[in-house]
Amino acid sequence: MISIDVIVAQLPGLGRPDLERWIAHGWVRPDNSASGYAFRDIDVARVRLIRELRDDLEVNEDTLPLVLSLLDQLYDLRRRMRELTDALGSTTSEEVRRTLAAHLANPAP
Repeated sequence: MISIDVIVAQLPGLGRPDLERWIAHGWVRPDNSASGYAFRDIDVARVRLIRELRDDLEVNEDTLPLVLSLLDQLYDLRRRMRELTDALGSTTSEEVRRTLAAHLANPAP
């Protein structure tokens, strides 16, 4: 777990007020204890993403909730597709997998 001070020190252009605002908006959800916020690796990655969207891609903070929601949906769909692929690979016959692969390669209009 990483503290808020460590994250702010590690990421140029990130101020503590920025990060606290992102937490208040629910864009980042670190664990909160009596000793303060504790960020997991996934939280740090989210902070980096938000900073890059804001600073490098110049996405304004009014637009960030929409962009983050769309990215969350995309990542969730990718995770679910991986799960489906794994399930199909382990529970279906070779013939079903070939038929499915052929259909995916040549979808109907």
